[in-house]
Amino acid sequence: MSKPVQDLVSKEEWATRVDLAACYRMVAHYGWDDLIFTHISARVPGPDAHFLINPYGMMFEEVTASSLVKVDLDGNKVLDSDYEINPAGFNIHSAVHCARDDAHCVLHLHTNEGVAVSILEKGMEAFSQASLFPLSSIAYHDYEGVSLNSDEKQRLVSDLGDKNFFILRNHGLLTCASTIPDAFLFMYIMQRAAEVQLMAQGTGQNLIQVPDAILAGIQAQAEMVLKSSGGQLAWPGILRKLDRDYPGFRA
Repeated sequence: MSKPVQDLVSKEEWATRVDLAACYRMVAHYGWDDLIFTHISARVPGPDAHFLINPYGMMFEEVTASSLVKVDLDGNKVLDSDYEINPAGFNIHSAVHCARDDAHCVLHLHTNEGVAVSILEKGMEAFSQASLFPLSSIAYHDYEGVSLNSDEKQRLVSDLGDKNFFILRNHGLLTCASTIPDAFLFMYIMQRAAEVQLMAQGTGQNLIQVPDAILAGIQAQAEMVLKSSGGQLAWPGILRKLDRDYPGFRA
């Protein structure tokens, strides 16, 4: 009988597995998942370039700490698992992880609102307080089709640069951060900003934008603003909610 995954990995890796499984469950809770077709990845603590990602074919609401698959930058499994991953789905994630040492978590979604904003010529606009956080550190990448070849990887990471909020044109939203809680909170804020923008635009009335001077001030203080976003502060409450409403993710 094989050993439980928890017995095969470090305490640090297990803690990352629990947080990543929790992130998958919260994405499912908000209805942001797209069946099995988007991904959240996290770097395993330690010297090796190893990453955790969801088992391909498993719904986000089913993901557990043990079921996450550990792979290298090429998507090869480095710990035995009964599950496979979606190699194509890991392409974007591996490109970001490889280019950004600080991107320990990469979260990519296809929400209706996120895709809709990605289609708009002006993209995300400064219509709400929530929008100021992504607009303080936002980048765009033009759509090049479903397949992500090595050449596009280079353009993708070049477009991302050092930003934490990424809009993939005609495709969806992406956030990256040094921690899973921050990557989740960044996506929560960007998704809410997208929802509010589309609701306001849908009224057909004249819209009031946040003054340029305020936006410029936020952009000038982007690092401080993002560090004050509260991912680590909100995360314990998120875990308590999951333990109450969606137990099992820690298994």
